[in-house]
Amino acid sequence: MEPTSPTLVILAAGIASRYGSVKQIEGFGPGGETLMDYSIYDGIRAGFKKIVFVIRKQFAKEFKEIFEPRLKDRVDIEYVYQEMDSFTEGMPVPEERKKPWGTAHAVLCAMEAVKEPFAVINADDFYGYDAFKKAGNFLESECTPDRYAILGYELMQTLSEYGTVNRGVCEVNAEGNLSSIVERINIGIKDGKVVCDDGKEPKELPLKASVSMNFWCFHPSIFEYTQKMFRQFLQDHIQDIKTEFFIPIVADQFIKDGGTIKVITTDVPWFGVTYKEDAPEVRKRLKELVKQGNYSENLWS
Repeated sequence: MEPTSPTLVILAAGIASRYGSVKQIEGFGPGGETLMDYSIYDGIRAGFKKIVFVIRKQFAKEFKEIFEPRLKDRVDIEYVYQEMDSFTEGMPVPEERKKPWGTAHAVLCAMEAVKEPFAVINADDFYGYDAFKKAGNFLESECTPDRYAILGYELMQTLSEYGTVNRGVCEVNAEGNLSSIVERINIGIKDGKVVCDDGKEPKELPLKASVSMNFWCFHPSIFEYTQKMFRQFLQDHIQDIKTEFFIPIVADQFIKDGGTIKVITTDVPWFGVTYKEDAPEVRKRLKELVKQGNYSENLWS
């Protein structure tokens, strides 16, 4: 049997509440490229044959106008929509809830479009070619219904000077697999220490802790598993208008149920945009990568 080419699922449905605009489609590269363009470009180079965008229906038109001309003839594209009532199976959603249910819910929304091993990434992060190459290799040769993977990054390299961030903090065992992952929110630097203001322990996190930047490698078996968990999550939390169903919640349970998640490391530094103030640094770093010859001045020409 021929190995199936992997698919890349891009989570781009966030309303970008902290950033204040639809940051997923803002141009940061010298030729007006979005951070997603670089991920797609690296993904195609690494052997990904299909891109599935998880977006909000209200942004579909402007989104397609940007990406269709750039990507047609290069890669297969599909769109799926993450809406408040996606997969809620008729349960009444409180009117005060303003945004969908988080990253694991976003992955679930790709269920109908993905039948092969796939990677999941954020739309507003830069991961670099090495990460996509390693993910592609894993998906083609190692991924099974009970073995997934995550790209691990050093916490200190992923913080913003302009406010707090949320990160899935990883515990890695001697075999290089994930032994647990916990989504921690409001992580920032205080007096040279990394502290987390979310009521959980430990409050201070090690600078070198391995964290998730939401780059995952999954087998399609994850969909059914996530759907079951989401049903339970809604029963427990539907009235809590801010609670979110994050990928680490699913991943941690998957490990407890006997699954394995390999931690893949990469030397390429991650960078991304959480706050508007992060944008100039991102532009600068992309310019440097172009100057070093890693990318052309105009990515798609």
